[in-house]
Amino acid sequence: MKTKSILISIFILASGLLMAQRSGIKGGANFSNLYVDDVSDENMKIGLNLGLWHQTANGAFQTELNYSNKGAEIVYDGALGSGKYRYNLNYLELPVLFVGHVGRLNLQVGPYAAFLVGANIKDVDSDGDINQVAQLDRDDFHTFDYGLAGGVGIDFDASQIGLRYNYGLREIGKSGSFAGEAVDNAKNSVLQLYVALDF
Repeated sequence: MKTKSILISIFILASGLLMAQRSGIKGGANFSNLYVDDVSDENMKIGLNLGLWHQTANGAFQTELNYSNKGAEIVYDGALGSGKYRYNLNYLELPVLFVGHVGRLNLQVGPYAAFLVGANIKDVDSDGDINQVAQLDRDDFHTFDYGLAGGVGIDFDASQIGLRYNYGLREIGKSGSFAGEAVDNAKNSVLQLYVALDF
């Protein structure tokens, strides 16, 4: 029932975006990482972002519905071997941004909320072998994430290019779970480069 309600809400939002005065599609690259207190080495992971966007008629607000790949590659080196954990976290994300315009330049800032739709964690050892980490799956992570977003874009007649930073405010791993122990205090951190096109 909960999943059905979420899908209906997404459909209503998407329908509103399609009927809005200035709406479109957007996509680009994510350069993501995790803030981790107890791990000394953390590496950026490249993913993608795809979605729908709408800017109000006066251009003061921009809302989006995005599919966003997040995560990180965390290097380990211990008595049992070395390698890296590759965290692939996939979210449906809803930013609500206040937008200020200076000529063609726009500045964006506001909150975002995100729903975790999938998690895939792999162990890549020093030989390059990839092993699935059976102890970690979506149930070990918080399904709801939220944070702050800020960025800059350049508007063209029927398109926009932009750069945005998303700073997560919630730990991704559930307390007491294997994920909570493995990525203690970890939060999402994502730099997004995107191109947006008007419908």
